[in-house]
Amino acid sequence: MGEFTCNLKKYRLLKDITQEQLGEMVGVRRETIMRLEAGKYNPSLKLAVDISRAVAVPIEDIFVFE
Repeated sequence: MGEFTCNLKKYRLLKDITQEQLGEMVGVRRETIMRLEAGKYNPSLKLAVDISRAVAVPIEDIFVFE
């Protein structure tokens, strides 16, 4: 399996929302957002879509698999 890169923190900060706020928006705990941003958690497709919509950025710009 290739390398997983998560650019979520960059886009979340551009929207000026906290990890906790984003978690509430997509129905997960802050710790899940923290793990995603650290690249230690691969999101489900539903979570990836929800996050993409919440920050208004295409999924492939947030989550990169090489």
